[in-house]
Amino acid sequence: MYIATVGRAFPPHYADQDTLIAAFRAAWSARYHNVGRIEQLHRNVLVGGRHLALPIDQYLGLRGFTDANDAFVRVGTDVGAAAVTDALGCAGLTPRDVDAIWFVSVTGVAAPSIDARLVNRLGFRPDIKRTPIFGLGCVAGAAGVARVSDYLRGFPDHVALLLSVELCSLTLQKEDLSIPNLIASGLFGDGAACVVMAGERRAERMSLTGRAPYVVATRSVFYPDTEGVMGWNIGSEGFKIVLSAEVPDMVTRHLRGDVDRFLAGQGLTVADIRTWVAHPGGPKVLEAMQTVLELPPGALAHTWASLGEVGNLSSASVLMVLRETLAEPPTPGSYGLLLAMGPGFCSELVLLRW
Repeated sequence: MYIATVGRAFPPHYADQDTLIAAFRAAWSARYHNVGRIEQLHRNVLVGGRHLALPIDQYLGLRGFTDANDAFVRVGTDVGAAAVTDALGCAGLTPRDVDAIWFVSVTGVAAPSIDARLVNRLGFRPDIKRTPIFGLGCVAGAAGVARVSDYLRGFPDHVALLLSVELCSLTLQKEDLSIPNLIASGLFGDGAACVVMAGERRAERMSLTGRAPYVVATRSVFYPDTEGVMGWNIGSEGFKIVLSAEVPDMVTRHLRGDVDRFLAGQGLTVADIRTWVAHPGGPKVLEAMQTVLELPPGALAHTWASLGEVGNLSSASVLMVLRETLAEPPTPGSYGLLLAMGPGFCSELVLLRW
């Protein structure tokens, strides 16, 4: 269950946070009594800019969920194809080499799903196994790596992909002036990431053993009666954000215990983890994570950098952090922990070893 490469792709439209703040002020100033609050909330998330599925001036013209979801399918297929092509190219593989693909997203719906639309476009084999997953949100990047590793334990000669496509900007609720929507409009961005993974025997043939990280173990943790902490309320207007102020508290309350129990099962402690690959959920979430895990300075440097450069990309974000980690691999034999939290509310932990 080796991780060969992580590819990425972004829509061609990018705007810095100053430009986006100006656009939101112009759109909401007539209806929001404290327009300065919008800027304050957007500054507080520490995002420098974001990629967008569409040019800024086209968002006000979207007529409800149908228009937004049509754009998700169109743009999502394009950036998904680009991320897969990037990942396979870096791994020295072609689409014909792929035996299975997992597709995760929580920002649009399609049937057939995006992965199916890529079969003909990219030339995957007709016998490729497809598993589209909707609804895991921010945790889906880590959960997807875990589920792919489960599959590869049973098929050690196979190559599998995890593709995440998240176009968060298309979920914007223009009529919703609630604090959660105002925060989300400043925090979330658009992008796609694709992980190439190989079973043990296939990894040997690809010369991955000894130089690429492999999945040692995984752990899923669900917190009962927390469904209202994060997610969507989905209706005729589309995806309306559910984002409770309790999210950092969930980190403080649960994460250290979850990590300690998981690592103890492998004969390890937090002190044994050299590399942290964490989802950039937002400043308060990352600060809580640093505190409860007692992380040294710089342990989440790639995570903070990703948040600042492109924002929170939901499930794709932790995979972007994984890509940067692979570019600067730690000492062979050292351990890493890939982790994320998301709707459920839940955590996903993946123990890696280089």
